[in-house]
Amino acid sequence: MSRGGRSTASYDESDVRVRPGKASSRPRTKTRPQHNDAEAAMVVAVDRGRWGCVLGGDAERRIVAMRARELGRTPIVVGDQVDVVGDLTGKPDTLARIVRVSERSTVLRRTADDTDPFERIVVANAEQLFIVVALADPPPRTGFVERAMVAAYAGGLEPILVLTKRDLVAESEFAAAFEGLDLKIRYAGIDDPVEPVLELLTDRLTALIGHSGVGKSTLVNRLVPDAYRAVGVVSGVGKGKHTSTQSVALALPEGGWVIDTPGVRSFGLAHITPDDVIASFTDLADAIEDCPRGCTHLGPPADPECALDQLPGTERRVAAIRQLLTALISNESW
Repeated sequence: MSRGGRSTASYDESDVRVRPGKASSRPRTKTRPQHNDAEAAMVVAVDRGRWGCVLGGDAERRIVAMRARELGRTPIVVGDQVDVVGDLTGKPDTLARIVRVSERSTVLRRTADDTDPFERIVVANAEQLFIVVALADPPPRTGFVERAMVAAYAGGLEPILVLTKRDLVAESEFAAAFEGLDLKIRYAGIDDPVEPVLELLTDRLTALIGHSGVGKSTLVNRLVPDAYRAVGVVSGVGKGKHTSTQSVALALPEGGWVIDTPGVRSFGLAHITPDDVIASFTDLADAIEDCPRGCTHLGPPADPECALDQLPGTERRVAAIRQLLTALISNESW
């Protein structure tokens, strides 16, 4: 047999053309890098896929970081303790990588409303939640405070009620609505001394929430000198401007951090059950084990066999907690 007049028997290896293959590459592996040289940091701001962090909790050692690929879509929020690698100099235009997120000690969560199944983490690792409420302009609503307290209890934070604009009202019974819950209350109007508030904040991580217009920003600026300038520094991790829709952590002069959150429009609690609330009260948590299945702990007539009604000497406390449970299921408009 021949091809082009040439016998196939006359071909040898010199006539064979071999297409060169691609250069060999290292085999892929599922082994993740250990990042043993990573340094600990706290997240203080979030902006468009960039995270502002402080190394070792030191407010003067600020860096900007991105989320490492191996973390996927792991949520990272203000207050998170993370491990970072890469350029940690904090110089302009440098970028580190967040490679690990530590387990959270507390979590403040909310949902868009009570029918939304998706939880949104507002703040991580805060020890306290300052619920900032104005006594006038806008008028205070017990429903907001109660739902914020529910979220705090369920997330492991201690709620503290902070009342502002006391100069606008001659007298208010608003604080009396929460008797029986051992709720700490502080006044932080413009004429009130700030020291009683500061003593609760020193050396602790505290989140502040409240409606727009209640005086939260005024309070923050009393607590943190040059707060507006500081906000610009820690939140300028993307386009270099403050984004009012994000939380930001600010260092207190005497030690500790406050996390200023944007004005709250809704506080859905779809992720919380009545048992979650009761579990936060150690003196009552064991009692509900004797409740019938499906008990909402609201008492008669809804729950005539609720075990909370069998505890002597706790009537006032149980009534106060049932206020929280009522707020949990009602979600009235504020």
